[in-house]
Amino acid sequence: MYSTQYIAHHTHRMRGAQSERNRIMSSTTDRGITNVVLVHGAFADGSGWRGVYDNLTAQGYRVTIVQNPLTSLEDDVAATTRVLDLQDGPTILVGHSWGGTVITEAGVHPNVAGLVYVSALAPDAGETTSQQYEGFAPTPEFVIDVTEDGFGFLNRDSFQGGFAADADDTDAAFLGDSQVPVNMAAFGTPLTNAAWRDKPSWAVIATDDKAFDQAMLQHMATRIGATITNVAASHALFLTQSSVVSDVIAGAAREAAPRDAAVSAA
Repeated sequence: MYSTQYIAHHTHRMRGAQSERNRIMSSTTDRGITNVVLVHGAFADGSGWRGVYDNLTAQGYRVTIVQNPLTSLEDDVAATTRVLDLQDGPTILVGHSWGGTVITEAGVHPNVAGLVYVSALAPDAGETTSQQYEGFAPTPEFVIDVTEDGFGFLNRDSFQGGFAADADDTDAAFLGDSQVPVNMAAFGTPLTNAAWRDKPSWAVIATDDKAFDQAMLQHMATRIGATITNVAASHALFLTQSSVVSDVIAGAAREAAPRDAAVSAA
């Protein structure tokens, strides 16, 4: 005969396992994973993700946008981690530009099931963001003005051509006038983690990007083993090609879903 204590203990364990299964199932459907976290890059804030947000929420995804302070890699990772802590299960973590560095570090979070790099940086552990540029062509249209205290703004006169050449004048003006300056020292901080080594990755690459040499973007995405989608767009593809970006995220959500949850939802 089993003791009362044995039965109570194992009943608790079974309830705990069922609770964890319910948690996973609550964030997966026949679309796969339903939690998405979006991380913006330097010289921007989360408002640029509005088109992607609208597309995904209309399909039933639960989307949360991180507002990076852009004061250090540590601070941006902390901001992203706080949002990841709020997710109720498996999550697709998406980063644009500098946001790629952030998700590479923060993506080791247990809720992260897949990574999407949107014309984004993808260093390895021990590397800095600045090192990713080594050996690649310069980008003279992407001009950064640095303040006396070490923060960078994109030059107003060259902003549209360098950052958002395919945006209309009104959108480009808004992006330029709502810039969030980045602490340039952040680009020299080595990463501790490289989440792409353990988690599946996707990349959306803007073929008309003036912020990065095209060869650099292709090299980084290939090195991390990402499934690559190329699209004719500027660095602001999160805005100007929001449908393409949304489709890649939705595809990642389907493909990265936990196997048992996907089977149960089918």
